Parts: sequence; structure tokens; C-alpha cells
Amino acid sequence: MESLRELFRIGIGPSSSHTMGPQAASVQYLERHPEATAFDVTLYGSLAATGRGHMTDVAILRVLEPKGSVTIHWEPTVFLPYHPNGMKFAVRQPDGSLFDEWTVYSVGGGALSEGKEQKTPTSDEATLYPLTTMKAIKAWCQDTGHAFWEYVEQCEGPEIWDYLREVWRVMQEAVERGIDHEGVLPGPLGLQRKAPIYYTKAKGYKANLQSSGLVYAYALAVSEENASGGLIVTAPTCGSSGVLPAVLYHLGHNHNFSEERILHALATAGLIGNLVKQNASISGADVGCQGEVGVASAMASAAACQLFGGSVAQIEYAAEMGLEHHLGMTCDPVCGLVQIPCIERNAFAAARALDANFYASLSDGQHRVSFDRVVRVMKQTGKDLPSLYKETSEGGLAKLSEE
Repeated sequence: MESLRELFRIGIGPSSSHTMGPQAASVQYLERHPEATAFDVTLYGSLAATGRGHMTDVAILRVLEPKGSVTIHWEPTVFLPYHPNGMKFAVRQPDGSLFDEWTVYSVGGGALSEGKEQKTPTSDEATLYPLTTMKAIKAWCQDTGHAFWEYVEQCEGPEIWDYLREVWRVMQEAVERGIDHEGVLPGPLGLQRKAPIYYTKAKGYKANLQSSGLVYAYALAVSEENASGGLIVTAPTCGSSGVLPAVLYHLGHNHNFSEERILHALATAGLIGNLVKQNASISGADVGCQGEVGVASAMASAAACQLFGGSVAQIEYAAEMGLEHHLGMTCDPVCGLVQIPCIERNAFAAARALDANFYASLSDGQHRVSFDRVVRVMKQTGKDLPSLYKETSEGGLAKLSEE
């Protein structure tokens, strides 16, 4: 598995796969042809279907347009074989011909792939995370007495804590900006920001209701910052970036957990996300929203359970429930924007993560359905979902909104 640096990416919203990925691809292609003065870009499948709402064209133009003219072609009905988020770059020569066509895929979380067979990893890459299933990692923890976060530290080295400290700083700042930021989100929906109102109202309730209300407010805050193109952390994606920060911010500020313990929980959450990324997918265009909000809920469930002293078995159980109870969730953004139902889903997934933690904490950690099995089922469910329910805005809530 890759470093948590590849999972927790600090960047601009609203979409890791539709904005951050294409922008990164544009940078790479420009580095190959710094002398070019005209570019031709074709977007395929899901990337084309909801690209305008996700500001894919803006992300590409921001990189290439300062160097010359850019022509973007939209092919929403053409799905390349490797992944629904395909794109092709080319240099347009003076005679109109195209030179050095490069096909690349935005596979989720801001990551890119050329769609070829995986290269043979170097020795360092092969041993970064030698255990790549929950079953194997749980066995290691139980044999050695170590925790999940200690496995992360062993694999990544102590320098990972400096990176996770920066991740936590950006997460907190996104929450704090969001709960103080009023107005309307960009795009044709005219959607009002809700985080400041939820935060203010939650403060007026008694403790038990206030807790839930604040979690909603924190998740809305980050998700609304993401929707407006603010600086956030993929956790594991932009569209699900509000879940984990909401849970950690709530627990850190309302239960007085130290920064060190928050960082340990963040590492455990990252390990959960990495396992899904390795063995299934975190791309909404590939497996639906279960791979984004569902995985985010699993990550936050595990983090919360660890903070409250859960055993290795209980933490695994919490993560399993966080993902299991999002199985089959479709990705159906209205108008292709990361707003409806995405923002609200972040708030509910954060609350569900805390419920999963509590449920697992009451148990002895023993359960029939393993986390690894749920990951396999999620992957197969994603394959079985028709494309209209996977970030194309052709079905589900996106379709009904037109009636």
C-alpha cells in the first residue's frame, strides 16, 4: 500500500477525482511539453458527464491556458475500459494535427493512473505496508500487542507524524472557516450555507442534543468549504472530506483529547482508508458513494473507537459497520455539483460513525462479518451498479431533480 501522504492530500475542492486529479494530470502533461502553445483535451465518461459541475474544465484551464490555447472535448457517453474517469491530452500543432496523445485516468482521491498493468514495485515500495488486509494487520497487532497506529508508524517512520500534524491543522481550519462563513455556494442551485446556522442552534440545546448538532455543523462546515473550492484534505476524497474532520474536531474540542491522541486516531483512520483503496476503490465514479462517504464513515468510526479506548477487535468492528451500513449508496450529484446530496450525506455519515463506535464499544468486538469481507462486497456492489448511479448525474436524485 502507498503512504498515507497519498490518501490524505491537501488541496482545493470540490472534487478529488474531477478537480484535483485532472489538474495534476495537466501539470504532468505541461511538464512534458513546456514549449507547447496549443493543447487538446478530451474528457470521457463520468469525468465528462459531471465535469462542468465539478469545475474540471476550470482546473485544466488554470494550468494550461497561461501557456496557450486549450480545446476541451466532452464525451460523456464514451467510457474507456480502465476507469470511468478517463481523459486524453495532446499537443495541437500548427497544421492542426495532434502530437503525443496521452491517456490517463483520475482514479479517486486525486490519484492518477495510466491504466496499465501495475509496475513492479521497488523494494521500498513493496515493504512500506507489507500487510494489506485487515485480517493480517489484526493478527500482527494481537501477536505483538501493538495498536493500528503503531503499525502505521512502523511502516511510514516517525516522520509521518509531522505530515499528519499538518493534515490535522488544515482539517481544523476548514471546520473553523466553514462555521463562520455565510452566503450562497457557487453554482446554479443557489444553495445556502447551513453550517453557521446549525452551529449557532446546536449551542442552544442541552448537552445530549448539542453533541449531535455540533457534529452536523462541523461536517457541513468542511463540506461547504469543499463545495466552494476551499482548502481541504481528502479523507478519503473531496466529496467525503467533512466526515473525519467533524468527528475528530468534535472529540478533540469537546472531550479534551490531546493532539497526540488525535494524530494516532488519524493514522488509524488513514490505515482503514488505505485498505479500501488497495483492495477495492474510493472513487464515486467507480463504485458509487459507498466508496467515498461510506469509506469516510468507516475511517471516522475506527478513529472514534480508538480514542475511546476500543480494542483492536472493537476498532475493526466499528470500521466494518461504518462501511457495511453504506453499502449500495449511489453517487447521484444534482447538476453534477458536490452539494446535493453530498453535503448532507457527510453530516449523517459523521453521526453514524459515532453510533458505530458506541455500538462496537458495547460489544466484545466479536462479529460474523469481517471488515475485509465488507470491502470485497463493496467492490462487487460497485461493479454491479449501473453507470447512471456512479457520478454521471443520469439517475437517482440527480434525475428526479429535473422533474
